[in-house]
Amino acid sequence: MVDAHRTFVIVGGGLAGAKAAETLRAEGFTGRVILIGDERDHPYERPPLSKGYLAGKEERDSVFVHEPSWYARSEVELHLGLPAVRLDRAAKSVRLGDGTSIQYDRLLLATGAEPRRLDIPGTGLAGVHHLRRLAHAERLRGVLAALGRENGHLVIAGAGWIGLEVAATARGYGAEVTVVEPEPTPLHGVLGPELGQLFTDLHREHGVRFHFGARLTEIIGQDGMVLAVRTDDGEEHPAHHVLAAIGAAPRTALAEAAGLALVDRAHGGGIAVDAGLRTSDPDIYAAGDVAAAHHPLLDVRLRVEHWANALNGGPAAARAMLGQEVSYDRIPYFFSDQYDVGLEYSGYAPPGTYDQVLLRGDVGKRQFIAFWLKDRKVLAGLNVNVWDVTESIQRLIRSGGQVDPDALADPGIPLSSLGG
Repeated sequence: MVDAHRTFVIVGGGLAGAKAAETLRAEGFTGRVILIGDERDHPYERPPLSKGYLAGKEERDSVFVHEPSWYARSEVELHLGLPAVRLDRAAKSVRLGDGTSIQYDRLLLATGAEPRRLDIPGTGLAGVHHLRRLAHAERLRGVLAALGRENGHLVIAGAGWIGLEVAATARGYGAEVTVVEPEPTPLHGVLGPELGQLFTDLHREHGVRFHFGARLTEIIGQDGMVLAVRTDDGEEHPAHHVLAAIGAAPRTALAEAAGLALVDRAHGGGIAVDAGLRTSDPDIYAAGDVAAAHHPLLDVRLRVEHWANALNGGPAAARAMLGQEVSYDRIPYFFSDQYDVGLEYSGYAPPGTYDQVLLRGDVGKRQFIAFWLKDRKVLAGLNVNVWDVTESIQRLIRSGGQVDPDALADPGIPLSSLGG
C-alpha cells in the first residue's frame, strides 16, 4: 500500500492514456489514477475512424479501448469533455477548463496530435472536413454515404495514409474522388518513389483521380456549400466536399507554456523525452503522438504517430512512472487496408537514409515484401498481402547485420534463416 497516498494524472483520452491507466493498475499501483480527456467520449482507438467504422463495417462501440464500466471497476477517475488548460510544474497541478485544479505526484502527457489546417480561402464552408476525432468520422461517414447515392465529388488534399484510406472508403460508397498531392506519388515522404507508384496504380484501378504536383489554393462555394476547388497550377476540380488530410501537428501547447523541452517542427516537433519517456521535468512523462523519444536502438529521436506507438508507449510510460527501468525501443510499425490490399510497415527509412530498395515476391499480383537497405543492412520492410512476417522483418532490423541481397529477394528462402 506504499502508493496509496500518491496521485498519478494522465492528460489525454486516447489509446496511449487509456493503456497507461490500465497498466498502472495491472502493475499494482494503489494510488489515485485520474484521466483527463477533452472529448466527451470515453477513450477510443483511431484506426477505425479511417477504416472499418468509416466504411460502415464496424459499430460505434467497437472503437472504445475499454467498456465504460471498466473505469469505475478499476478506480480510474475520469474527467471527460474538459480540456487541461494550464500545467503548473512548481505546484504540481493541472487546471481544467472549468477552473478545477488537480494535484499530481507524477503526470503523463498523452495529448496526441491535431490535424493540420488548410490556410486558403473557403475553409469555413460547411463541406470542408478533417479526420481525427470520432465526431469527425461520424460526420464524414454520413457524407460519404450521401455522396455515393448522389454521385457526388470528394476532393482530398493529401495522399498520405489517411488520404488514401478515405479515398478507398469513399470509392466503396460510390463517391467520385480526386486526390490533390504536391509530391509526384502518394506516400512520397514515407515510401519514396519506388513504392509510391504502386498506390497510384491501385487507386486509379478503382476510379480515383490524382492531381500530382499541385496544392489547393481556394475552395469555391456558394450559400455556404462547396462547389469546386482550385489548385496552384490553375486547374479547377468539381467538389461537393473536401477533406484536408495534410498531416497532423503534435499538441504541445500545454507543455510549451509550462517550459518543458520541445523538439522544433523542422525535426518533427513534439515533447522531447528520453528512452524512458521522461520529459525535462523528472515527474512528467509523455507518450503517443506527442512524444519525441530518443530511440536507443536506432539512435535517433523519433515522433511516431501510429497506433502501435500509442498501444505500447502508454504502458511503457506507466511503468517508468512507477520507477521501473524502461528503455522504449519498439520498432516503428503501422498497418493499412485499402481495397483488397493489406499491408504492414516496420522500421524507419526516410528518403536519403537508404541506398537500395529490394523486392521479394510478385509485385504485379501485389503479394510481396519491400526492403529498404543501407550497406546491405535492413532498415525497414513493407509486407503487402504477405502475412506472418512482421516478427522476422523486425528481427532483421534489430540485428543490424548485413544480409545477402540475393537471398533476401528469394521467396524460397525463409526470412527466419537470414541475418545476423
